[in-house]
Amino acid sequence: MKSNTGFALNAAAIDKDIEWFFEFAGHRISLYQNQENNLEELYTIEPPTFSEAEASLPYVSFVLQLTIEERIVLLLAFLPHIRPEALDFFLTRNDLGLIRTEFGGLSGSQHRGFIPTGETALFLLSANNMMKRIISEHIFSKEHFFDFNNILHLGEVKEGEPRLSGALTLSKEYLCLLTLGEPYQQEYSKDFPAKPISTQLDWEDLVLGSETFDAVQEIDIWLQHGEQLLGDPDVGRKIKKGYRSLFYGPSGTGKTLTACLLGKSSGMAVYRIDLSMVVSKYIGETEKNLAKVFDIAQNRNWILFFDEADSLFGKRTQTSSSNDRYANQEVSYLLQRIEDFPGVIILASNYKSNMDQAFMRRFQSIIRFPMPSENLRMTLYKKAFQGKYSLSDEINLNEVARKYELSGGNIINVLRYCAMMTINNKETIVTEDNFLEGIRKELKKIGKTL
Repeated sequence: MKSNTGFALNAAAIDKDIEWFFEFAGHRISLYQNQENNLEELYTIEPPTFSEAEASLPYVSFVLQLTIEERIVLLLAFLPHIRPEALDFFLTRNDLGLIRTEFGGLSGSQHRGFIPTGETALFLLSANNMMKRIISEHIFSKEHFFDFNNILHLGEVKEGEPRLSGALTLSKEYLCLLTLGEPYQQEYSKDFPAKPISTQLDWEDLVLGSETFDAVQEIDIWLQHGEQLLGDPDVGRKIKKGYRSLFYGPSGTGKTLTACLLGKSSGMAVYRIDLSMVVSKYIGETEKNLAKVFDIAQNRNWILFFDEADSLFGKRTQTSSSNDRYANQEVSYLLQRIEDFPGVIILASNYKSNMDQAFMRRFQSIIRFPMPSENLRMTLYKKAFQGKYSLSDEINLNEVARKYELSGGNIINVLRYCAMMTINNKETIVTEDNFLEGIRKELKKIGKTL
């Protein structure tokens, strides 16, 4: 929905639903003021219908899947974002000068209007009918597709306070989808310490040994057919949702690129978790930080990529102190969240031996990314130095590939250096001197000499 016409039509459809909401809410207030409890009369106020042309609009195509009750709750959560003054009629006070408890609601630190809660929704839906109230509470359960698909949920409340006093919160993702018709790009923050990663390369650009490549293809097959397997009565009830894999091996051997390619081929976003913002020295903070990531990612079509994962998923210590016991509790928490996550999780580490064995048992695959062999190094050089930045005939590529053990990442750094020197020197090919200097720089990084 990129055109102004599309935006205008979608906005008009939202306006139609808002008018219906006000009619419904107004009648509910009238029943309340007259101390009436007539559910049948309340639900005679039916939502608007839409034409076939309107049915394809982002807002309409979504709400047509909802019941009347779900549509009311969605609009209630939606209104503070698009009409901040719309719910001010709930700000009336009782004889004691207090905001009416039965209306629910919260005040924001910056938003001056009425913030609806679960109690507000049930006031509208149940008309003081206890059975209707109990049935309608299901809308806020973890099993309901609102929460399951991260559409809307109730905010956290302090211990001991009623759950329905939590703020009715519409996710940023669905706010964006319903108004703009476009997916929301999750922003990097302390509440979501993860960034999307992607690549312009394709599978033919990935150079791996056959054993590693075949193991990676198993994940790709799961991404293509996992839903079918989970729906198979002979298999689905016996296996857990999601897929967990460990990539291990030296830096620069293709672990991150492989994760990006799996996302690219399956159409799934890949998010790399910033472990520096997750791991905390304070007791319990690591759990809270990771919970935020999993809560946001839950039931989204994402791949979570934990680089240098041994800092978070490493071996547990002996319980010789209270801090050790808390650290081990954190690992147990991580195990549970990883097992329950329905998407794909990839952990990357330089060394398999650094990982806690409890995690190892929960991986569907453990894939080694070794330093490339001589033949693979030859392939990497040929793929890197093709086209504009070709190598001088003086360079004995066979000898270079045989003598110097470099990773694919190192070889790309050699290409970067050589391309810069070629442009700077106004040359047309990569000279032997520049090529060997690039290799020397990479060898020095890993403590070797030319």
